[in-house]
Amino acid sequence: MNLKDLLRRAEDKTLEFKRGLDSPQGVLRTLVAFANTAGGKILVGVEDADRAVCGVADPLALEERLASLIVDSIAPKLVPEIEILPWRRTQVLAVTVFPSPNRPHHLIREGAENGVYVRVGSTNRRADAALIAEMRRYALGQSFDEQPLPELDSEAIDFRAASESFAAVRSLERGDLVTLRLLARHQGRLVPTVGGLLLFGRDRLTHFPDAWIQAGRFAGNDKARILDHVELTQHPVAAIEAAIAFIQKHMQRGAEIGAVRRTDRWTLPPVAVREAVINAVVHGDYAQRGAPVRVALYDDRLTVESPGLLPFGLVVDDLRQGISRLRNRVIGRVFHELGLIEQWGSGIQRMTAACLEAGLAAPELEEVGLRFRVTLRRGQVAVPKVDALDRAILDKLADDAGHATSEIARHIGRTSRATRTRLVALIERGLVKEIGSGPRDPQRRYYLVKTS
Repeated sequence: MNLKDLLRRAEDKTLEFKRGLDSPQGVLRTLVAFANTAGGKILVGVEDADRAVCGVADPLALEERLASLIVDSIAPKLVPEIEILPWRRTQVLAVTVFPSPNRPHHLIREGAENGVYVRVGSTNRRADAALIAEMRRYALGQSFDEQPLPELDSEAIDFRAASESFAAVRSLERGDLVTLRLLARHQGRLVPTVGGLLLFGRDRLTHFPDAWIQAGRFAGNDKARILDHVELTQHPVAAIEAAIAFIQKHMQRGAEIGAVRRTDRWTLPPVAVREAVINAVVHGDYAQRGAPVRVALYDDRLTVESPGLLPFGLVVDDLRQGISRLRNRVIGRVFHELGLIEQWGSGIQRMTAACLEAGLAAPELEEVGLRFRVTLRRGQVAVPKVDALDRAILDKLADDAGHATSEIARHIGRTSRATRTRLVALIERGLVKEIGSGPRDPQRRYYLVKTS
């Protein structure tokens, strides 16, 4: 353990500083929160305000006292690693807690219902009943959206809505509702699962009143004045498309209107916007009550918030490295079959790549309260990254005349298929605009997107 590196960091989800053990309850709460969330380290003998090392006078005695406190105060049993680290002429006590498979841990004196804590940013928060239930499910390897709803029957699932969602992929049979875990057998009969009801329930909002998307466009960079808003209560697949359409409608800096066409100026890569909204719906914690998925567009940024903390054991840096845990297995499986998500954990990386390639800042990822927020900044911070072939395409489109795929293919010396792949990638990055009624439209043309 490199103490110098730890002292360079501020307190966060996995690190806390304590001057001493004069108030042991705070240390115990942090240990419980670390064990219940993503693990972490406490450094005893460090000022939390300025990270100045004050050290501990008798580290061996302090180690023994802390070990006894942990045994007597926390249940189920928690066994952290305790080390004595030298620092100049003194020592620091380092306590390392790993994510626990025995969640939820609690403080014995506060009880199993009131003494459970989780780590949110650099603070400890008392877990509510929904969070405690999620910990118990996690320990058993279960997901909330796989749970059956025995008070309902199979007709609670709208087969027509499900079939329409799958129409572009394949024909859906009624037996597929069981294979996809939209329905499950419970005591000899078919009943909807939570995921099935969330996705295609006839009366879904009665049972899950927060399972919708709220979208708003605000004037300026705060919420003082709202320009437009929508409440999207349709089934999630349709709600996602409506939310993305709302963002695109308001995501323009301006537009040029010519004699026969209109060229919009997009300010965020469409692929990044799409990933942010889809991820919010797929990974939302629908056991939490109080607020829907929220999409807010400001002059300088787009924010997308979903209910729930990161899945237990994960921190934000894990997401950036492509490490992911699927919270909602039913929703994830259906979205995967529909082609809305690819391999698990790749969404954040695609979002990041699209922003960086477009010359924008990387997405900001953070836990805010008991919600997770993605922020996409709209201002360019660098020149968009393009290779020689991309540059040749952009140069061809710079005349603002609009060109077909075949014309562009001849210009860059590639097949139409390879050129189309390039064009799709440039469209997703917000550098090229496609004008046409669809991929089979013979009059489809491509134009350069203007960003100023």
